[in-house]
Amino acid sequence: MERYTIAAFNRDYPTDDACLEWLKNYLYPNGIFCEKCGKVTKHHKDAKRPSYSCDHCGHHFHPTAGTIFEKSTTPLKLWFHAIFLMSSTRCGISAKQIERETGVTYKTAWRMFKQIRSMLDEDTKPLSNKVELDETYIGGKAHNMHKSKRDCLTGRGTADKIPVFGTVERKGRVMAVTVPSTDGATLLPYVRKYVIPSSIIYTDEAGGYEHLNQNGYRHQRVRHSEHIYVSGDIHTNTIEGFWSLLKRGISGVYHSVSAEYLQSYLNEYTFRYNHREDAAPMFKTMLRQVTTS
Repeated sequence: MERYTIAAFNRDYPTDDACLEWLKNYLYPNGIFCEKCGKVTKHHKDAKRPSYSCDHCGHHFHPTAGTIFEKSTTPLKLWFHAIFLMSSTRCGISAKQIERETGVTYKTAWRMFKQIRSMLDEDTKPLSNKVELDETYIGGKAHNMHKSKRDCLTGRGTADKIPVFGTVERKGRVMAVTVPSTDGATLLPYVRKYVIPSSIIYTDEAGGYEHLNQNGYRHQRVRHSEHIYVSGDIHTNTIEGFWSLLKRGISGVYHSVSAEYLQSYLNEYTFRYNHREDAAPMFKTMLRQVTTS
């Protein structure tokens, strides 16, 4: 991946107008369609507003309409700067850090943070070939919980501990979603949704994966209970490595995440992972997620 520095960012996006010009060119590479003229026409930048006007009829066009920037009073360069900051680390960055780096209020930083993460929910194709499955829990440590809450973790989880299901291709993409439970009846529909039948699936001995063979998958288990973690090609090290990265990020950067917002954090981490080998810098990859609604 190409390295993209703050100096390069300031060179490419020095002003709000430069950011707006990029947005206009990216979203409308073939020109702006003027609704009044009924065709693509030449437009010029308006001097005192973040918009363009048709050279023929003067109709105003706003490139930010339908994007995460719409109706925001925050300067566009600060939005781009926030995206740059979020793209510059593997483990993410907090809204508090965005507040410190950009000078906006915490309320504004949190809104920007939330809106930027909303762009990172990708609708990707199902995984195939050699695929690992696993589940984990995000929240307080089990040994710090009351026994009644620890016992619940074998079922639906608790308010403190949120079940998450993940699947990853060997040397490929990862997907992670919050789930209400980790039993077989709950997990099997997710497996069908995210993994193509006839794929080779590797799991540990969790009971939620009992019936994969009967559903068209070639299922192989690694015997963690026997202290076997790798047996030839059979292991779940890839998905466990992703869990480690995710948990380090959440505990180190965010400290804790509520159930309401956990999926958006999962989307952010899976996006980073899935684009880790892109030729373009992560900043530009994230910026190109901007779309109109």
